[in-house]
This record gives sequence, C-alpha cells and structure tokens, in this order.
Amino acid sequence: MIRATKVINAEHWSGNAFDKVTLDQDERHRRRTVMTTDKGFTFLLDLPNAMHLRHGDALHLEDGRLIEVHAKSEELIEIEADNTAHLIRIAWHLGNRHLPTQLLGDRLRIRPDHVIEDMISKLGGKIRRVSGPFDPEGGAYGHGQTHSHSYTHSHTHTHSHTHG
Repeated sequence: MIRATKVINAEHWSGNAFDKVTLDQDERHRRRTVMTTDKGFTFLLDLPNAMHLRHGDALHLEDGRLIEVHAKSEELIEIEADNTAHLIRIAWHLGNRHLPTQLLGDRLRIRPDHVIEDMISKLGGKIRRVSGPFDPEGGAYGHGQTHSHSYTHSHTHTHSHTHG
C-alpha cells in the first residue's frame, strides 16, 4: 500500500491535488492510519509523529502525488458576545475547562454541550447552532490539539496536629 509520509502546510503548496480526503476534527489528528479519499483511493498515512491536519494541507504520497485535506462540516455552537472583553471572558472560561475552541476573531466555535451552553448563557453569551468545519486552536506548547479533561478533580490532604 502506498504511504503518505509528509504533510505540506496549506500555505506552502499550490496547484492541483491528485484527490482529496474529507475528515472531521477528530479524524484530522493522526499519526498512522489507513485513509480512503473521496474518490475511493486507499493509502496509509504514516507520519513520524501524531499531528493535527488542517484544512488545505496536503499529504505527500511516496510517488510524489498530493492528497488535499478538507475539513468535514460538523454541527457546532457559535458564540458571540457584546464586545471583545466579554468574548475574552467567555473564551477564558472555555479554556479553563480545556475545551477545544476555534477562535474566529469576533466569535468562537465549540462542539455542542448542553452544560457548557448553559454556562455561556449565564455569562451573557449569544449562542447559535451552525454547521461548518471545526478547526480548534492547538495546544499552548505546539502539540496541535487540545484534549478535554474531566470537570472533577480529586485532592487528598493530610494534616498533622500536635497538641501539648
């Protein structure tokens, strides 16, 4: 099976790709997997490290052909606020919960979650359902993807008391 061993950033290539592969956000974070293009061509994605593929990137096949990456449309929540400061406050709360969030300048996008939607409403954010590609901001240390974490944390405290 032919392999794709390199990713070319969307800004660093142009021209016509041999084919395209359309993937949702989760499917675009990979290191090694068999993929099938929109026209039915099968190949092995075989990268040295897991990475997040972005819309417009190209997968370089061993024979020199390129497969263009397209972001699949997903059901999302779009968040707007009264002003930039208000939107930053909402973004802080989303980040504090380690939620994958797409930053679009004057609005944010997340995946639907009724608990988070309730929080956003209580913070005064405006919510609307949209359909579109989801390309959240990568991790702070350049690892390409954020991961959701549990909302609960366990803490153990030991105390030593001496009474005289």
